[in-house]
Amino acid sequence: QVQLVESGGGLVQPGGSLTLSCAASGNIFTIVGMAWYRQAPGQQRELVAHLTGFANASYVDSVKGRFTMPKDNTRNTIYLQMNSLKPDDTAVYYCNMRGYDRQRTTFDAWGRGTQVTVSS
Repeated sequence: QVQLVESGGGLVQPGGSLTLSCAASGNIFTIVGMAWYRQAPGQQRELVAHLTGFANASYVDSVKGRFTMPKDNTRNTIYLQMNSLKPDDTAVYYCNMRGYDRQRTTFDAWGRGTQVTVSS
């Protein structure tokens, strides 16, 4: 079983910055896909950023130029660096990782979510 633990959410003023982290642990052979989603109250979950393999990360238009998604392969950890935050970025942020465990069975793991609130 694979577990994802997120951290870094909180309250920030408009124009501020936050960095979320998501660390994977457990029965992992390789991770092939990583992503950040968010869900605002009353709205559907939205894909914010994702990357597969060695490709560069891709971003939803609303965060391009403001968010980046670095990763640390040695620690099975991804980050979401969020700059120039806007009230519209307020949501619960979830990380997602897909890959194979040591038995070569696929996994699709989700974090429990971390709240980001952008407000003055």
